[in-house]
Amino acid sequence: MSPDHTRAPVLEALAEYRDKGRIGFTPPGHKQARGADPAVREVLGDAVFHGDLLASGGLDDRRTRGGVLERAEHLMADAVHAEHTFFSTCGSSLSVKAAMLSIAGPGSKLLVGRDAHKSVISGLILSGIQPVWVEPTWDEKRHLAHAPGAEAFEAAFAAHPDAKGALVTSPTPYGACADLRGIADVCHRRSRPLVVDEAWGAHLPFHPDLPSWAMDAGADVCVTSIHKMGSGLEQGSVFHLQGDLIDPEDLENCADLLGTTSPSVLIYAGLDGWRRQMVLHGQELMGRTLDLAAEARAAIEEIDGLHVNDRVDFCGPGLAADFDPLPVVIEVSGLGTSGYRAADWLREHHCLDVHLSDHRRISAQITHGDDRETTGRLLTALRELAHAAPRLRPAPPVEVPSADELRMEQAIHPRDAFFGVTEDVPVTEAVGRIAAEMMTPYPPGIPTALPGERLTEPVLRYLRTGVAAGMNLPDAKDSELNTVRVVIE
Repeated sequence: MSPDHTRAPVLEALAEYRDKGRIGFTPPGHKQARGADPAVREVLGDAVFHGDLLASGGLDDRRTRGGVLERAEHLMADAVHAEHTFFSTCGSSLSVKAAMLSIAGPGSKLLVGRDAHKSVISGLILSGIQPVWVEPTWDEKRHLAHAPGAEAFEAAFAAHPDAKGALVTSPTPYGACADLRGIADVCHRRSRPLVVDEAWGAHLPFHPDLPSWAMDAGADVCVTSIHKMGSGLEQGSVFHLQGDLIDPEDLENCADLLGTTSPSVLIYAGLDGWRRQMVLHGQELMGRTLDLAAEARAAIEEIDGLHVNDRVDFCGPGLAADFDPLPVVIEVSGLGTSGYRAADWLREHHCLDVHLSDHRRISAQITHGDDRETTGRLLTALRELAHAAPRLRPAPPVEVPSADELRMEQAIHPRDAFFGVTEDVPVTEAVGRIAAEMMTPYPPGIPTALPGERLTEPVLRYLRTGVAAGMNLPDAKDSELNTVRVVIE
């Protein structure tokens, strides 16, 4: 029997819980909003509390004999052509760690694109997996990294044939996509699995004009954040599995090891409802969104001083393999200012938050939740930004290193550095020392320096000038980078 995608098991179980008037003498202690603070109820509404109950012994019975979550996960897997799907209420940060642990253990090697998210680095620290870094392709003109190509993974496997598998990030937060099919082929010729951190690609399976998504390109595990480009709630993530290179029980056990024993049913409901929405209406919704993004891109390109990065900018030999147009990446350097200043001005003067900002760009993410009203506000704000640009000059310069200067020696294992004996030293004394912390411009959350790397002057100068210009370094102990945590050697 074909799966019935008009059903939403989690949402239906929530409705049944309310309809039957169930009362739980269990957590959560607010008792379906009865005990919640009135001011909180006024802001959040009681519906939030009504959907907040135990997954077992609430949404389902104490032994989960109703199979509510299992049925929802099976429907999700069918929707995106995976063999197995697992829900996570701890974001893709948990999902990607579980995927890593399912294929490699302490002391074993894993090929990892060096443009990985900080959650991957956290996974290395927690697991003791030894990273073999695979260098991204670097666009010197735009100061932007794209995912490593298949040939880079081929070379890495040749140098490290004992590596247990590979991990690549695609799409990047800027919308650049890797040659996933080529990388999967490199892995599978060696019977090694490929994990794709596709946190920014939840929408990709639902329209033929979007880049191929990881499962269709042959990946073994794909991690997706439904809250990023889908309509799930924050922290809603799924990870999908196919093939026989990873045991689904091993993957599930790794997720159980890391996950919470108190998962949010609200987040489950968002995942379940999003799947139904996209199966029933996804192609129509994404088609309209692509048209809307194309209109917005064309209009932004007409604003003096702004340039919208497009396929011709991101794709080609030595660059990305494909391109997602929905992260609208806008160059503001033609206005004589920085992305940091532009982002702050848009928030202050137009109550508009952009996703990314760096020394020369901002990114306005467009999803199926947008319409001409929201893009109209964006266009109005950007036109006024162009007029206000003289007041945002001069922007403090950010000294971006070359690709060679960005890459530092991995002197010791990330885990050993993080848990080693450390000290805080003035940044002027940190050159040549081994970092014991991550230093991550956020967003997008890709560490510039990570534990175990030997710090260099160009990288520290980049981070220091970046902070002075408005860069956010939330994970460094000293976010102003006057001091740096290093290993005592």
